[in-house]
Amino acid sequence: MASARSPQGATGIGGAKGSNGNGGSGRVTGSVRAVGRALHFPVTRTARGIRKATHAHGAGESGLGKLIELHAVNGAGDVMITVALASTVFFSVPTDEARGRVALYLGITMAPFALLAPVIGPLLDRLPHGRRAAMAGSMLARAMLALMLSGAVVTGTFELYPAALGVLVASKAYGVVRSAVVPRLLPPTFSLVKANSRVTLGGLLATGVAGPIAALLQSLGARYPLYGAFVIFIAGTFLSFSLPPKVDSAKGEDKALLAADAEHLHGPRVKKAPRPGLRTVGTAVTHALGANASLRCLSGFLIFFLAFLLRQQPLSGKSAAVSLGLVVVSAGVGNALGTAVGAWLKQRAPEIIIVTVVAFVLAVAIAAAIFFGTLFVACLAAVAGFAQALAKLSLDALIQRDVPELVRSSAFARSETLLQMAWVLGGAIGIAMPLNGSLGLSVAAGIVAVGWLTTVRGLLSVARRGGSARQRAS
Repeated sequence: MASARSPQGATGIGGAKGSNGNGGSGRVTGSVRAVGRALHFPVTRTARGIRKATHAHGAGESGLGKLIELHAVNGAGDVMITVALASTVFFSVPTDEARGRVALYLGITMAPFALLAPVIGPLLDRLPHGRRAAMAGSMLARAMLALMLSGAVVTGTFELYPAALGVLVASKAYGVVRSAVVPRLLPPTFSLVKANSRVTLGGLLATGVAGPIAALLQSLGARYPLYGAFVIFIAGTFLSFSLPPKVDSAKGEDKALLAADAEHLHGPRVKKAPRPGLRTVGTAVTHALGANASLRCLSGFLIFFLAFLLRQQPLSGKSAAVSLGLVVVSAGVGNALGTAVGAWLKQRAPEIIIVTVVAFVLAVAIAAAIFFGTLFVACLAAVAGFAQALAKLSLDALIQRDVPELVRSSAFARSETLLQMAWVLGGAIGIAMPLNGSLGLSVAAGIVAVGWLTTVRGLLSVARRGGSARQRAS
């Protein structure tokens, strides 16, 4: 018995010693793992929460969730570049010199873009089987251009302008392709306006998160936000190829021209034209596009005009930075709220929605011009952001309703190009304006008034008839 117990006792003692010997390292390893899990858990939990939100209600199965995530990456990368360029072109020099530099920047980058933009849609129409590659190419191009800009923002060399033009063209090319892709990824229970709302909200949320990070990187040096943009766009390049293969399918598509004459309102031509094209967008879409163009023109005007005005003449009792921040935050909140309301309204009378929000902006712009001050400037920025988001979603709903699926993607491409041109025009007017608050906001009200008066009758007429698409479909 003794001899039988002796080995057990020895083993037990040895085991105890071994346990004590490894206990310290085991506890250290366990502690390290616990800390790792504690640090890793918020990240994984956040990622899972984001994935759950973006993939809800069938968006994961259809592939729309992947597009939402890709658009969030796009928004984060763009805001990094925007912060870097704004600090270089605008904030780093006195106001008078900044106006000249921004005007030079707008002329050198936007003037060529005005010539290139009309061909972006037709060029992308020729790549219906390569949309994922086109989106990846846009991301990769901006990643490389961000590296080029990282040197130019420090040295201030002329290469900053062509690189910035390249970023702008690549960004708009992505936007056109993204608009064309959304109809291919609709979940069964989604309308197009709801899908676009989700995609837009994803981009807005990512911009809100990336903005402070870009500002923090900017405090380290002008080139660091561009390094951040490089990393983000490289990730977006790979993420583009995670979209479903059906994105590259062009089955049943053709080209659309943004026109609406009686000869072409009833679908495809029977006879083949020398240049294939369909003029099937309807009067509601063309009038809605005009109203949206006035709001986009207003947006460009307010961005440039208020940026210079509030830098030189801050709002009463506030610094220039606080004044600009108040306007930016107000516009961002209004834009997010408009997107959320658009998703809730879905497709309820989009013509009436557009007429109403443009009239609302016009009233607020007139009030802001008369009673120029902190409250009215912030209100105008918020209402303009709200109206722009809601009117754009309503335009999307009209394109979905009135444009046959055969040409819907092409119509999106051309509408995006025209809206960008309206923004450029508004920005140019804003730079040229004298820095007088009441005068400037009077011009802003005039821009909106022209858009509203030229489109209200047509939109209300279509709304009373119940929509041309419903007539055509019956």
